Amino acid sequence: MQLFYTPDIEPTHPQYFLSEEESKHCIRVLRLEIGAEVQLIDGRGGLYTAQIKDAHPKRTILQITNVITGFNKRNHYLHIAIAPTKNIERLEWFLEKATEIGIDEISLIICQRSERKEAKTDRLNKIITSAIKQSLKAYHPVLNEPQPYNKFIAQQFDGQKFIAHCDNGEKTNLSNELQKQGRYLILIGPEGDFSPNEIDGALQNGFKAITLGESRLRTETAALEACFEINFLNR
Repeated sequence: MQLFYTPDIEPTHPQYFLSEEESKHCIRVLRLEIGAEVQLIDGRGGLYTAQIKDAHPKRTILQITNVITGFNKRNHYLHIAIAPTKNIERLEWFLEKATEIGIDEISLIICQRSERKEAKTDRLNKIITSAIKQSLKAYHPVLNEPQPYNKFIAQQFDGQKFIAHCDNGEKTNLSNELQKQGRYLILIGPEGDFSPNEIDGALQNGFKAITLGESRLRTETAALEACFEINFLNR
């Protein structure tokens, strides 16, 4: 069954009009006809089943036949703050795979050793949207605009806070610290890692230092490893 992302849909409305872009895809590309069933996700946990009532290539009308709220809602909240990679395709890869595995929020942080100082979130959000459709996720992860590292770590967060780094110093495993079914924020640094001052700043703001294993991982690999561990430990 074909799936469409419809963030403006309301569960109380019996009908929904697909956007011109989605209507064209539905009718001209997929060649769906009146009576065909489709599924819709709103990015807020809603999964809808609908039937095509009017197969118009610019304004397809759907009749909603079933609504599931809180579809596959996870028992925890994961927020990963990552420094954008020099090669933007590596960041795009992380966003795609993390969305498929399960993540709630991503922040882009600009660090002292960051080789990339900006990122186009419009394009990155499209990658996330494509990934939720691919993996049938009803929740759309939030992607925040890039911001300076020091400003980010000073913000309030209601949950456990961790920083993953490769520098010397006392570090622990996530499995030893994690409080299950909680809220988590994990910092992942740039290709050159966090600077000593940035690590100290995180620790002073309530972050705990963690290790993600013996191997020295790329930025996007470390972020995905953290994502996987959080989801695995909350099973």
